[in-house]
Amino acid sequence: MKLQQILNEIYQELNPDFGQGKVANYIPALANINPNKFGMAVHSISGEKAFVGDVNENFSIQSISKVFTLALAMMECHEKVWERVGREPSGNRFNSLVQLENENGIPRNPLINAGAHVVTDLLSSKYENPKYEILQFIRKLAEKEEIFFDNDVAKSERETGNRNLAMGYFMKSFGNIHNQVRVVLDTYFHQCAIAMSCTDLAKAFLFLANDGIIPYSGEQIIEKLDSDRINALMLTCGMYDSVGDFAYRVGLPSKSGVGGGIVSIVPGELAICVWSPGLSENGNSYVGTKALELFVRKTGKGIF
Repeated sequence: MKLQQILNEIYQELNPDFGQGKVANYIPALANINPNKFGMAVHSISGEKAFVGDVNENFSIQSISKVFTLALAMMECHEKVWERVGREPSGNRFNSLVQLENENGIPRNPLINAGAHVVTDLLSSKYENPKYEILQFIRKLAEKEEIFFDNDVAKSERETGNRNLAMGYFMKSFGNIHNQVRVVLDTYFHQCAIAMSCTDLAKAFLFLANDGIIPYSGEQIIEKLDSDRINALMLTCGMYDSVGDFAYRVGLPSKSGVGGGIVSIVPGELAICVWSPGLSENGNSYVGTKALELFVRKTGKGIF
């Protein structure tokens, strides 16, 4: 069965569920997004593509951006990344302060907020203008210059991001944030506020399905070993505090964001992005998770 036919079936089966879950209203700029939106895009290494729904509509990628900044940090800082952030699932909320107290300001992994702050701090030390470098890196991966920060979302996050600031200052007190906290967090809020579509994200993540190589240009972005490691972290840490349930149901390296997007990788084959703004209690797209579960069932492309 062709990928397009499978996506069409998924769309029809999930239609009654559209609108389920709650949008991320704690970020005011995201509170009014239509929860009935749904898009799903697949890009394969061989060039096959399939799309269904609102796949060309931009949305706030939020924590999906943490994968991009991690890849960029691993390119630039190599093993130094792991001197300041761990590689274990957190088991707590993505914005929890509890583990930072118990573990001396070292975040459990780079895909929770505190860990992403450290990664952004590393990039802030490496680059004079980290926001520009992050954006250019993503544009290169997506092969699209028309990707921008949503400044309204960034402003909204900056005005309400008190817990993120608290984590930043807390890690600063342990010496694990080296730059000015508010400068680091401004970059972090902007990376989360990048607006992309399902088609953009599926294409941009293809390098992680292809041993770190952009398939349409042949450029080696990161080493195969680093690509494997990022996929491993996505599998074990990419879905907030429901990674076990997601691995059980879907079984693919994935990263979600509270904007309602999830990107998943089938190593050696393809990348998938699904977007549905309504979130489960764990902060993952409710309908998006079901869509990926159906995709794996229908294609048999889970990694287990």
